[in-house]
Amino acid sequence: MNTKSLQAVCLVLTVLLTNPITVTAQELKPIQLLKPQMDSGKPLMQVFKDRTSSRKFSPEKLSDQVLSNLLWAAFGVNREDSGKRTAPSAMNWQEIDIYVTTANGLYLYDAPAHALKPVLAEDIRGLTGRQPFVKKAPVNLVYVADFSRMGKAKDDDKVFYSAADTGFISENVYLYCASKGLATVVRGLVDRPALGRIMMLRPEQRIILAQTVGYPEK
Repeated sequence: MNTKSLQAVCLVLTVLLTNPITVTAQELKPIQLLKPQMDSGKPLMQVFKDRTSSRKFSPEKLSDQVLSNLLWAAFGVNREDSGKRTAPSAMNWQEIDIYVTTANGLYLYDAPAHALKPVLAEDIRGLTGRQPFVKKAPVNLVYVADFSRMGKAKDDDKVFYSAADTGFISENVYLYCASKGLATVVRGLVDRPALGRIMMLRPEQRIILAQTVGYPEK
């Protein structure tokens, strides 16, 4: 092998070693979610009655329609003329992103397109929490605040409002799960620095909470 060839091989290896996530993310394809169903589920008062946390999950994959409905209920666009969402957002900052971890990889929910954008072709469900069930459940949602969208707000306000806005979204998930007989639990026990690194988050992004969703264990 001549010198130029050797240099080219070294360059390729350097790129692969220093950017493994970028390479593997290309293996994932965007997912256009199905149109959310608006005529299914239990009456609201029954949903309030059935809302609960569960830590026992079946490994069964969520159906495409259920995943679509779940994400739209969480923080989808419900007013196309204004782009406003199913959960309130302080100053309409819409600073919370929902990352979706599955056995296939990590995706970012694109609410205006109602689609999943590929981020990482790796199963990182086990990194989204310290409880054993997170590796088994089909979906773990990771709520990430992007402080860069919050303008000139004070740091304390960014922390407060992003936490409140995450609470609204996670409760929407709870109510949808109660409506469809799914199991869910919101979680704060997360190794945020480790998870943030593998998710390739920027310094102005902060993991707030994670939430596990799946069918109940049989």
